[in-house]
Amino acid sequence: DTTQGVLWGLRNGEAQGYQPKAVMLMIGTNNTGQQTGPEIAEGVGAVVMEMRRNFPAAKILLLAVFPRATPGDPVRDKIAEVNRIISKLDDQKNVFYLDIGAKFLDEKGVFLPDSFRADNLHPQAKGYEIWGEAVSAKLAELMK
Repeated sequence: DTTQGVLWGLRNGEAQGYQPKAVMLMIGTNNTGQQTGPEIAEGVGAVVMEMRRNFPAAKILLLAVFPRATPGDPVRDKIAEVNRIISKLDDQKNVFYLDIGAKFLDEKGVFLPDSFRADNLHPQAKGYEIWGEAVSAKLAELMK
């Protein structure tokens, strides 16, 4: 989804009635085709603020936007810009930023074999395993 889609859902009843201890959020990659880095970061910030309103007791694990495409593709620079901006949302109280993107890549910046589909965007089983391992300790900490 896009940041706008998630924001609309949160404002229109999605997830209402829940009081989670923690929420993991990774959003913004679907905005990279039409928006600038700062615009995407603004959308991520709006989603985080809405989550804070809807789930005031929840800790938000804000993940950096995952890498996509191949090394040298301009979208990687845009994602890096978004991540630099949204990292500032981390307050170590309610919002905790975590960048695990490098865990999916080899030393040349290429996706590890079998971790992402050929589109270099959508994870496969190995990618989800890497993701789970990378966030499990932090999520457990936030669930306390």
